[in-house]
Amino acid sequence: MANPPDHSIATLKARYGERYRWLLLLSVMVGTMASIMSSTIINVAIPDMSQHFTIGQARAQWVTSGFMAAMTVSMLTTPWLLSRYGYRRTYSGCMWLLLLGGVAGGFANDFALVLAARVAEGLAAGVVQPIPAIIILRAFEPHEQGRASGIFGMGVVLAPALGPSMGGLLVDGFGWRSIFFMVVPFCIASLWMAQRFVPGLSVAGSPQNRTPTSHPSSEAAGTALDWRGLLLATAGTLCLLNGLVELQTGTAASAATLLGSAALILVAFVVLQRRTLKARQRHPDQGVDPLMNLSLFADRRFAMGSIVAFIYGIALFGSTYLLPVYMQMGLGLSPSYVGTILLPAGVVLAITIAVVGRLADRQPTHVLVSIGLVLLAVSFALMFTIDLRRPTQIVPLLVVWAVLGRIGLGFILPSLNIGAMRGLGHAHIPQGASVINFLRMLGGAAGVSLCGIVLEWRVAAHGFRLDTASPSPERLAAFDETFFMLAAVCAVALIAALKLKSAAPAQGSK
Repeated sequence: MANPPDHSIATLKARYGERYRWLLLLSVMVGTMASIMSSTIINVAIPDMSQHFTIGQARAQWVTSGFMAAMTVSMLTTPWLLSRYGYRRTYSGCMWLLLLGGVAGGFANDFALVLAARVAEGLAAGVVQPIPAIIILRAFEPHEQGRASGIFGMGVVLAPALGPSMGGLLVDGFGWRSIFFMVVPFCIASLWMAQRFVPGLSVAGSPQNRTPTSHPSSEAAGTALDWRGLLLATAGTLCLLNGLVELQTGTAASAATLLGSAALILVAFVVLQRRTLKARQRHPDQGVDPLMNLSLFADRRFAMGSIVAFIYGIALFGSTYLLPVYMQMGLGLSPSYVGTILLPAGVVLAITIAVVGRLADRQPTHVLVSIGLVLLAVSFALMFTIDLRRPTQIVPLLVVWAVLGRIGLGFILPSLNIGAMRGLGHAHIPQGASVINFLRMLGGAAGVSLCGIVLEWRVAAHGFRLDTASPSPERLAAFDETFFMLAAVCAVALIAALKLKSAAPAQGSK
C-alpha cells in the first residue's frame, strides 16, 4: 500500500529544508538512546534483583544475556523489515515494543516475566541499532559522515553515561523495578519525533551514491523473510550462550554438546546463506534475500571491521557487565556510588566521540581504531593497581582507569562502522550495517557470559564465593584476572584493526 504523501522523503525534505537530515538523525538518536539505556542500565540492579528473587548470580545475569541474545538475532531482520514496512512503521513498532517491555518488566512479580520483558526489549533494540548507520551513510555526504557519526555517538553515549548514576540512585531509593521505567520517557519522545521526521520509505543518499536498485520499491514487495536462516541464527546463538553458561554451572558433557551444536549450526548457516544468495542471483525476481549476505566479506575493510566488531563487542559489553559487579561485590560500594564513579567517564566518552567524529572524516580508520583498542586494553590491565589496603586511592584510580577506557571507546565508536562499510555499494549498506552490528552484539552476548564464567572460576580458585564473601584481596584478585582476560581480547582485536588500513576515508567512499 502506498505511503501518504507527507510520509515521503521528498515531502519531508521540502518541508524542513537542509536541516532535515539532522532532524532525522536526532529522531533515531532518541530511540537508540532508549535501546542502549535498556541494555546497560540493568547491570546496577543485578545484585538487588538476585536477592529479591533469591537466585544466583549466574541466573540473574540472564536479564542481561537474554536481552543481548534477542537483540543480536533481531538485528539481522532490520534490512527486511525496512524494505517491507518502511522506516517509520518499523522504527515506531520497535519503540512501542520497547515501551511495553519496560512497563511489563517494572510491574513483574516473577523472574520469568522479567526475563520475557527483557527479551521483548532486546528484540526491539536489535532492529533499531543498525538504522542510524544506514541513515548516516545514505543521507549524509562522505565529508559529513564522520561529523554526523560523532554527533550521534555523543548524544547516544549520554544515556549510558547518565544512566548508571540515575539508576544507582533509583535502585537505592525505589528498588530495582524503577530501572525498567527509565526508558518510558525516551520511547514516548521518540514516537512523537518519528511521526514528524522519519520517512515512510527509504532514506535516499546523495546523487553520487544512488543506484537504480537502491530504491525501496525494488526491494520490498514480494520478498519473503529468510526464516530458515533466522531460525538457524537463533538456535546457534542460544546454543552458544547456554554452552557458555554450562561451562560455569553445568557439566563438561552438556557444555561440549551445546558448544558443538553451535559450531555445527554455524556451518549449516553459512551453507544455507551461500545457497540462498546464489538462488537469488539466478532468479532476481523471486525467492528470498539471504539473512546475511556473505558476499559483503569480499571487501577486506568490511571483513576486518567485522572481526574487530566481534572481539570489541566481547570487551565492551563484558566490561559493562563486569565494572558495576566489581565495584559492588569486589569493593563493597553502593549502587548509587557506583553510578557516581562512572559518571565522569561517561561525560568524557561523549566529548571524545564528538572530537574523534570530526577526525574520522580525515584520518584513516585503522589508526583511530587501533589507538582506541590500545587505550581500552591498558585501562583493563591497570585495574590490578586498585588495592583494598589503600582505601584512599580506590575511588581516584577507579575514575582514572574508567576515563582512560572510555577515551579508548571514543576513538573506536565513530570510526569502526563507518570506516568498515565505506567500501560497500549503496544498495548493500542496510545489509552491511545489520551484519556488523549483529557480529558486535554476538560478541557482546558471549562477552557477558564469558566474564561471568571467568569471574566465577577465578573466585572459586581463590576459595571464595561472590554472594557470600565480604570484600577481600583474594576476591579482588579474581576480578583483576578477569580484567586481564579482557585486555588480552583487545590485543587480539588490534591485529585485525591494523588490517583496516586503506586510503583516506573520503577517498575510499563510494
